[in-house]
Amino acid sequence: MADLSGALLELIRLTSTDLPGDVEQALHRARTGEAPGSAAAGALDSILENVALAREKSSPICQDTGTPLFYVRHPAGWSTRELRDQIRQAVAAATKKAHLRPNAVDSLSGKNSGNNLGDEAFPTIHFEEADGDDLTVELILKGGGCENVGAQYSLPDDRLKAGRDLEGVRRVTLDAVHRAQGQGCAPGILGVAIGGDRGSSYAASKEVLLRPLDDVHPQAELAEFEARVLQEGNQLGIGPMGFGGETTLLGVKATDLHRLPASFFVSVSYMCWACRRRRMVVHGDDVRYA
Repeated sequence: MADLSGALLELIRLTSTDLPGDVEQALHRARTGEAPGSAAAGALDSILENVALAREKSSPICQDTGTPLFYVRHPAGWSTRELRDQIRQAVAAATKKAHLRPNAVDSLSGKNSGNNLGDEAFPTIHFEEADGDDLTVELILKGGGCENVGAQYSLPDDRLKAGRDLEGVRRVTLDAVHRAQGQGCAPGILGVAIGGDRGSSYAASKEVLLRPLDDVHPQAELAEFEARVLQEGNQLGIGPMGFGGETTLLGVKATDLHRLPASFFVSVSYMCWACRRRRMVVHGDDVRYA
């Protein structure tokens, strides 16, 4: 198997320093919708200036470069052990080059490893065998501030009058946005997982954040849900960085999972405006980034 650590290092650099085009365009649209001279407009001006400078100088978009979440789809017969080793080498090299901030802290001792390598869960790497000969690696860098305002609900929720249906899911999702206020670095993007167990539900709510902002869910019910929560979330008046305004959310992405009859979990993963995600596709000797 070829050594892809250099290509993976470039994937990390791009993810950390170059905001995806669809996210940047959404921020520009949000800026035009805010009142001139308002705190919301000023916050978005600063965000957009930061995005441009980070790209120009190849510097991290945010000082918190987050938890690296890798999603790897590999051909049959590839060694996931070797792939894991190469990913970890690339993460350590990216940290040394300051594309990533050292973020891996031992929970018992409080000691920072200094290279973003911890146990098998840091960085987080998901492997899946796929048809064909291409290797696809997708990366999300998820900051701590937005991770802290994620939420999980168990339906029914009497406090919110939320039953075990999409209306109940809508109610708890909007509650998560309201509770976050500006602490998740709004305007944010929501990943919503309906069903599963506690672990699979949270995992799915993060993976769905890989979807582009401008796509439409193929299931009509979930497409309608995403559009409605986006509209209603932006009516809450929280606004960029919690300063008030018209844009609290840039997007809503949802997925549904089978569940046990006894359980109905809804997991909401909040992604800050710095939605750092990138994809690398390896076909033979050709490496492409998107």
